[in-house]
Amino acid sequence: MTDDLGKRMADKMTASERDQSFPDSEPRDAATIMLIDRAGAQPKVLLGRRHAGHKFMPGKFVFPGGRIEAQDRNMEAATELHPDTQAKLMERVANPSGELARGFALAAVREMAEETGLLLGVQQEAAPKTPAEDWAAFAEAKVFPDLAQMHFIARAITPPRRPRRFDTRFFTADATLIAHEIEGVIGENSELVELVWIPIAEATTLDLPTITGVVLEELAARVAAGMAHSLPVPFYFMQDGKFMRELL
Repeated sequence: MTDDLGKRMADKMTASERDQSFPDSEPRDAATIMLIDRAGAQPKVLLGRRHAGHKFMPGKFVFPGGRIEAQDRNMEAATELHPDTQAKLMERVANPSGELARGFALAAVREMAEETGLLLGVQQEAAPKTPAEDWAAFAEAKVFPDLAQMHFIARAITPPRRPRRFDTRFFTADATLIAHEIEGVIGENSELVELVWIPIAEATTLDLPTITGVVLEELAARVAAGMAHSLPVPFYFMQDGKFMRELL
């Protein structure tokens, strides 16, 4: 099925985003977090500006995130995913499992730490058991990811015949989940050169990839609806040359 948001996404795509002249490839699993601060009158979302020298989306404002690593699913956590969130993460995948679902959420947490220095979770007296060096910062800071606080907001697959394709799961978590911050991660020579907290309604005025702007609308709708884990999750993909939006 399609709806207004799906049609608007197709209308908003730039000429570059519409270019499907590249060799086709399988999309890689990826995950990202839309961190929100709801302490004030207007909810704010965290976005990072990519380095202008990057070949992929130079200078664009994006949510911190990246590809899923095989060991992410084995990271020790303080809590596990809400059952509704886990069930939705297991829909429309080749080999669904609880381990795969938690791997998506944990990858988003790891990428947030790597790109921003923000470690999301719960700080405890003992260090968590880590499956790989990528998680060493969590052991050093004694921070356990808190998966029960992760909300699955949207999923989107890059259209076919694009130079880089991702099957991305968009999560959100509250800023109160920040348990530790590593200094010096953001800077002029980093992947993200700055971080901004901006009201969700104003974030679409930034230089964003089209999908980022569309998912911001989904985030605003989810906040207005009360953020329940049971709410449907929109899934964007292209089929027969048309953008589709289905609900998981």
